[in-house]
Amino acid sequence: MSITRSTAGLCAAAALACAGAPSRAAADVRVQELDDRMARLMQMVQQLDAELRTLKTENEALRAQTRCTETRIDAAAPAAPGSSPAPAPPPPPRPSDPVYLWGYGEIYSMNPVHDRDLAQADLARAVFGIGYAFNADTRFNSEFELEHAIASSSDAGEFEVEQFYLDHALGPDLSLQAGLLLLPMGFLNESHEPTHFYGVQRNFVETLIIPSTWREGGVKLGGTTEAGLRWSLGLTTAPEVSKWDYAPAVVPYRTALGLENNGIGPLQATHQELSLARGRNLGSFVALDDLGLNALRLGASAFIGEVGRVAPGLPAQRATLWEAHARWTPGAWQLSALAAQGTISHTGPANRRYPGTANPMPARFEGWLVEAAYDRLWQAGDWRLAPFARYEHYNLGAAYEGLAPGFGPRPTAPLPTADGATAQYPHAQDRVATLGANLMLTQGVVFKFDYQYFRINSNFSRLDFGIGISFD
Repeated sequence: MSITRSTAGLCAAAALACAGAPSRAAADVRVQELDDRMARLMQMVQQLDAELRTLKTENEALRAQTRCTETRIDAAAPAAPGSSPAPAPPPPPRPSDPVYLWGYGEIYSMNPVHDRDLAQADLARAVFGIGYAFNADTRFNSEFELEHAIASSSDAGEFEVEQFYLDHALGPDLSLQAGLLLLPMGFLNESHEPTHFYGVQRNFVETLIIPSTWREGGVKLGGTTEAGLRWSLGLTTAPEVSKWDYAPAVVPYRTALGLENNGIGPLQATHQELSLARGRNLGSFVALDDLGLNALRLGASAFIGEVGRVAPGLPAQRATLWEAHARWTPGAWQLSALAAQGTISHTGPANRRYPGTANPMPARFEGWLVEAAYDRLWQAGDWRLAPFARYEHYNLGAAYEGLAPGFGPRPTAPLPTADGATAQYPHAQDRVATLGANLMLTQGVVFKFDYQYFRINSNFSRLDFGIGISFD
């Protein structure tokens, strides 16, 4: 609102003219007085206008906050029978908001082709990440995972913390991390969202030999050179061999799904995940990945650590694991290869303490894989079909020490199963061929199907279907 002083003066003069004309000097005085009064009035009106604008802004903010609160209350209220209330939309993000979220999840349908009674469906995992940026250089990251839908004393599910660490930038290409960390090994251990790999489940080599997702408590220093070489090294807690189960009461798994879920791999069975971890023995790792080559990625990593002893009086043991990987992506093709091998020292004295055991500790375990995928066999909008083929070999007991005379690493007689039946103990090695495809619905959503043929444990052969999501 604005009225000029000259306009106010004209109004005053007109008013005097209508009232009868006193002397010229008196009229000028009266006009000046009215002009001054009008100016003060306009100043008051402008102040009032500014206050009204401020009040309007505050009122709109209060109304928006009230609507957000009402939406959260409505979302929390129980839905009426038969109704499906829409989820409450999140409040609009603020550019300065230091909190950020991400997540991923997988659902499987596993169908053994030789025994349909063993078919299973599973919400394998639901993972939610929470991060907080303290400033431009220091961040906190965490992931919380629920496996198999229900976590209770009578169910197979687990609730666990997968990551929980601080990340501080020491420079443009140098960072320090501390907390519960994922070890930088292979293709999947650090990047294992379902939209990042082919097949319904992760490959066996990066599950049984490299125990993805392998995490330990510790510190990690890493960076990237100008030539594209990414490197990292760190000091962490180590696996603990006293956790090894020498006397399993039942056959640990009867299907390929059970093989991946039951923690039967040597480092799967002994890593501590920072859960009341024994901290006396430590491990160290180093990893290199050359990302500077055109369409070619080459990398390798190694871990070595003291892993305690199976029982008092036995020698202290040490575990090592190394892996090397390569990936070439010419055009729409993705060609990958990986090899890994691990060792555990002084297994002979430990195995001799438990003669005839159904589960001796291996001195060496190893595996390798080759995989070919074509990223765009068919594409329409966001939909994209990517077929793949993989061939892999895993051996959980490539070498043993200290086995009792007349006993092998695998029992020959049938053993009881968890459901009260009996079954042959599965072979600890196999060659697996997988043929399937990923169907990307849109960014972050994938449907998967594949067929897996097991050459040795032939009853593990299966047809799989899955859904995966990932967002950030």
